[in-house]
Amino acid sequence: MPDEEHNWAEGAPQYIRPLALVLVRRDDGAILAAPGYDIVKKQRFYRPLGGGIEFGERAEDAARRELQEELGAELTDLRLLGTFENLFTYQGQPGHELIWLYEARLTDQSLYEGDVLTADEFGSKFEVHWVPFETFMRGEAPLYPDGLFDLLQS
Repeated sequence: MPDEEHNWAEGAPQYIRPLALVLVRRDDGAILAAPGYDIVKKQRFYRPLGGGIEFGERAEDAARRELQEELGAELTDLRLLGTFENLFTYQGQPGHELIWLYEARLTDQSLYEGDVLTADEFGSKFEVHWVPFETFMRGEAPLYPDGLFDLLQS
């Protein structure tokens, strides 16, 4: 969720959110990602699954925990792809994230079937899509964090 202008309003809550995200790819190149929509920008976007790193928790452990919580999925071949610093505006509010991005495989092969999965976060269900990489190449929707698309193209 990049932001072209970083002149954020005074008085807005300011904190840096540490995240662990997991990139999972299907053999056809599709990426497992959660869709989002920014009503202010009127923009649909996608982001790999994952979430916040808790105090005292290592990023790798957070990545495994988040995929277990959201999909009930175990990971294999987990490896760090890189770290990102993401300054953005979402729903008109400034945000700042430090992201540890991992790549992994899911042990449950049935999760690679179909195009839409149902995930659950604290009792709130949401869809997760297998998004063809061409969607991002054609500019139909951005893939966040900023810089991930470029990393995957190289």
